[in-house]
Amino acid sequence: MALITISGYPSSGKSTRAAQIHDFLSSNSSPQLKIKVISDDDLAVDRVSYDDSLQEKIARATLFTAITRHIAKDTILIVDGMNYIKGFRYQLYCKAREAGVRVATVYVLATPDQCQKWNDERRDGKRYKPQTLDALIQRFEEPSSMVRWDAPLFTIPWDDPTPPLGRISDAVTTGIVKPPNVGTQITPKAPTDALRTLEHTTNALVSALMASQAAGPLGGPIVLIIDSLEPSSNTSADDSSVLHVRLTLPHRALTLSELQRLKRQFVAARRKAVTLGSTEKGSVDWGEEGVGRAFAEFLEEGLGVAR
Repeated sequence: MALITISGYPSSGKSTRAAQIHDFLSSNSSPQLKIKVISDDDLAVDRVSYDDSLQEKIARATLFTAITRHIAKDTILIVDGMNYIKGFRYQLYCKAREAGVRVATVYVLATPDQCQKWNDERRDGKRYKPQTLDALIQRFEEPSSMVRWDAPLFTIPWDDPTPPLGRISDAVTTGIVKPPNVGTQITPKAPTDALRTLEHTTNALVSALMASQAAGPLGGPIVLIIDSLEPSSNTSADDSSVLHVRLTLPHRALTLSELQRLKRQFVAARRKAVTLGSTEKGSVDWGEEGVGRAFAEFLEEGLGVAR
């Protein structure tokens, strides 16, 4: 459903606002909708984690893992934390788009002096060290409604008795769901045996071409039969161990060197797709039939007889 990112200085009242939003949404939403708050306290992340940059990175990774686990289309997830780094808020925005949920940012605004006063008054063991508090405030990157990952942005002063809970609710229940873009989509990966299939099928096709040419002149449409690595469920029992590959050849003798050159070009392109994900439009057929068909078309184009 939605991801609500709470942002603000440490000890600025973020947890209070997160609780208000949680209670309002729980009272005004469908019983089937889950409302969940995730915070450092829920994840047993101690305040001392922010004393050290390495420990802080671990704490942030722990938070992101929890968000990834709970974000869903039937859940409004409220992330109660400083979220003071704009790069991390952008990361959350991308995760929300990937999951197909709405987003909103709530900026709890308080002065540094007020945060220091509240931090000094804490008696629950959740106080920041004074130098840590100062460092976090200095590094804070304020949310902006001008950037897409912070929008829509709701700024709530620390002393505001009537926060815009209704507008926040509207944003996360009826607002626009932005579709995933190229940067947030999961790149389809090739199967683990893709390289083995690629090498076997292209080698077998080149060998079959040379063997057929040795038996007599070739030219025009032909059908080559090559051994299959795996039986196909779409063929009869007699043909289950072979593949039939159709292609059109030029009316001239083919040399092994030119076939090997074209094979290397085809395999190099496919290897890149295996490593990085498909670079072609649409899905890629990584099976033996698909590789054989694609290699046949590549050969036709390389030999100057593409249809």
